[in-house]
Parts: sequence; structure tokens; C-alpha cells
Amino acid sequence: MGAPKLRFRTTFALVLAATLAGPLTAAPALARGPEGIADVSEQVIDAVVNISTKQKVDLNSGAMPQLPPGSPFEEFFEEFFKNRRGPGGQGPNGNTPQSRRVNSLGSGFIIDAEGYVVTNNHVIADADEVSVILNDGTTLKADLVGTDKKTDLALLKVTPTKPLKAVKFGDSDKLRLGEWVIAIGNPFSLGGTVTAGIVSARNRDIQSGPYDNYIQTDASINRGNSGGPLFNLDGDVIGVNTAIISPSGGSIGIGFAVPSKTAVAVIDQLRNFKEVRRGWLGVRIQQVTEEIADSLNIKPARGALIAGIDDKGPAKPAGIEPGDVIVKFDGKDVKEMRDLPRIVADTAVGKDVEVTIIRKGKEETKTVKLGRLEDDKPTPASLTPKKDQPDEDKSSVRKALGLDLANLNEANRKKFKIDDKVKGVVITGVDPNSAAAEKRLQPGMVIAEVQQQPVTSAADLQKRIDQLKKEGKKTVVLLVQSPSGDPSFVAIGLQ
Repeated sequence: MGAPKLRFRTTFALVLAATLAGPLTAAPALARGPEGIADVSEQVIDAVVNISTKQKVDLNSGAMPQLPPGSPFEEFFEEFFKNRRGPGGQGPNGNTPQSRRVNSLGSGFIIDAEGYVVTNNHVIADADEVSVILNDGTTLKADLVGTDKKTDLALLKVTPTKPLKAVKFGDSDKLRLGEWVIAIGNPFSLGGTVTAGIVSARNRDIQSGPYDNYIQTDASINRGNSGGPLFNLDGDVIGVNTAIISPSGGSIGIGFAVPSKTAVAVIDQLRNFKEVRRGWLGVRIQQVTEEIADSLNIKPARGALIAGIDDKGPAKPAGIEPGDVIVKFDGKDVKEMRDLPRIVADTAVGKDVEVTIIRKGKEETKTVKLGRLEDDKPTPASLTPKKDQPDEDKSSVRKALGLDLANLNEANRKKFKIDDKVKGVVITGVDPNSAAAEKRLQPGMVIAEVQQQPVTSAADLQKRIDQLKKEGKKTVVLLVQSPSGDPSFVAIGLQ
């Protein structure tokens, strides 16, 4: 890729305007950051490397290859396929190219003098060749040890020709908001570049994967910085720079790094097993909203609500059931839903784990022998099929909660294509101005439980709703299943 064009004229105009506005006063030293930044940079920069990748691509298809977001190849392909292809898929000389080898650069860092190098998975994804370029310009061929797509991390191995400088991981859990951090990497293929900023936020979820808990920083991170280290002022790696938010492609001061606590566990497993072995509980979960918490008598709102159980998973024989709320796992508090997958994944496979649940307002403790998460394991939890109950009054339709409700018979199953394993009361209509519509309930969905009690008929469901209103309940929790059987809990106001 070519180097980006630099706009000196704009920069000069800004400097001139500032000069004409009045005399400049020297800024305090702290405005430029702590004095230790220079010392740390000199100490660690030889451990920061450029990652060079080569990939052979077929140019005959005329379509841009599907690449991971943020891949160093992405910019090249966008430019080539949008700007350089002529009519009919021809190249600029009128010839039809067959294939082409493309190069790209990312960042990484050495964690062991034996030659182990950490980077992002998306930096080396689909590459045919990977090389590590040291700070002094030495190029070493790299072998891929292993990758983890869920955390976007990769481990490489090079054979050093001379002693290598290595850095160690620090403890990202000790980071404080506003603490100074240093990013070093290879932005826009410029080579080793040092930028500094602060920790803007911790445990940030950017919806990029199931284990998001990024460090957010305003240290300048750009294309090519991916895979590079984020240091604290002790010279320890406390994050792996991975992503940015930017409408323009350049830094706007919102960058994200995988915290070292997450990275260490992944890298250790890649080094030992060449793969990541994560714990598996076998449940489908959802957020405990304030409405659901109020209805289930959980104060304050916390934990992960179990919406479904995998029949072959570890949770079922341990006695965990749909409707339970997990508030503690292996001694660690589950403050919100997204905490649970990370805690479970980081727990050793085969370990007997104590799980604290809230069931019908009371805490209970279950012991689970943790299984191993397989990447091809189906995500939706399967529910145990049971024989159909005898149909009651097939023409019966009741109205409650802004819903038209009917008994689940063969005619309704056929009309809404409802799986045989799904049991309960079918929704046949939804008042568009109701709370049920706001919760996105739709015809064809099936209500299996009301306030954690099974319902088998529309009359039974209406009776339960009327009773809850008499008891002064403000909210009801429904276990709702899609026609295919995917479960979720929905809280609806009764007032």
C-alpha cells in the first residue's frame, strides 16, 4: 500500500492562525504527559515489531474478497476493486489479471526471547506468508502457532538469529480511569511509532464478540497499529491494540485494546495447546432488566437469566433450570449478563464449580462439572420434547396483555409452522398500541410460562394474569418461545 498523502498546507494554516492570535505561553510539563513516557518508550520499543503479510488473490472474480473488519488487506482491496478495475473487469492496460500477490503491515510484540510474538488474528488472517520485522530492520519468517477469533488474538513463532528483547504482561485489572498509557506500533506502515494518552474507559462492550471487555484509550491508534502493545508507565503490556471507531479511518481518540488479563489466558493456551479450550455451561442467557428483576423479586437487578438449557450440557444434570438467575459463578460475582460468558470461558474444563442462583426469590447453590465449549456447538438451547396435551376448546381465543391468545392445536401449528417440541399458548394477534408490541411479541410466538409457572391453555393463562393483578403485581414475566423453540423471557407491565 502506498503511504498516505500528508496535508502540510492545512497544518501550516492552523499554526499561523494560532500565532497571529497572540503570544504563546509554555504549557506545563504535565500537559504533555509524564516525564516517564520517554524512558518507557526507549526501554520497550525493541520488543515491538512490524508484522508483514503476503497473500495471493484471484482477481478474475471481479468481487472484493470478504475480509475481517480492520484487516490490513482491507484498504488495498477497496482501492484496487473500486478505483483500478476497468470496464469488464480489465486492468488499467486492458489485460485481464489472473492473480496478484499483495503485501500488508500490522503490529505485534515479543513476549519471549525464544521468539514468541503476539498480534491480532485479523492482521494475519488468510495470509500465505507472515514475517516479523524487528525494530532494527531484521526480517524473520514467522510460523503460526495458533489463533483465537473470539478475542482476535494470534501467536507467532520466529527463530531468532540474535538475542531478542521481550516484554511482559501486566495486570489490566489494576488500571485506573485517567491513567497514562503508551501505544507503540506501525500506523499506516510508517514503522515504530509512539503515542500516549489515558485510559478512557474499562470493560467496554463494542459488540465485536462474545467476550468483549476492551480497554478504551485516547492514545492515537490508526490502521497498522492493530496487534501492537498498550503499555503502562512501568513498561508492562496491559492491552493489545485491536480496534478504533473512526468515520474517516484515522484516529479520533477512540481506540480499543484487549486487556492483558484476557490476552494472557488465551496466549498461554495457544502456546500450550495451539488452540483455546474454554469452559462450557450449556445455557442460553439474557439480561436481567429492571422489570424482570422486580417481577422475580431480585434486588438490585443483577445476574444472568437462564432462558434455556442444552439437554446435553453440564447445567442440566446440576439442576439448573430456565428462569433461574445466576448471580455468582466459581466465587466470582455475575453483575450483568455479559459477565457470565467471560467467567465461564476462563474457567478450567472439567472443574467442579459452585454456582449461586436465585430461584423464586431465594438463593440456592448448585455444583456443575464444567464442560468444554466447541466452536461448532449449536447456540440455541434445546428443550426436551414432551407429548402433546389433549386439545381444549379448539375455537377458544382469549385476550390479555394486548394479545390474542389461543390453545396450541394442530391447526395453529400448521398455520404458524410451530415445531412439535414447543408447548404452551400461541399468540394469534398483537395490539399495535400495547406494551406487548413494544416488546416485539408477534403472532406465532408461544407463551410457555407465566411467572415461572407452565401454562397449557389460553383460559389458564388469562386466569393467571387476572390473579397477578389481584395480588397487586406491577409486572409479569413470560417465557416466550419462537416457532422453532428458541426461548426468551419478556417482562410486561400489568397496570
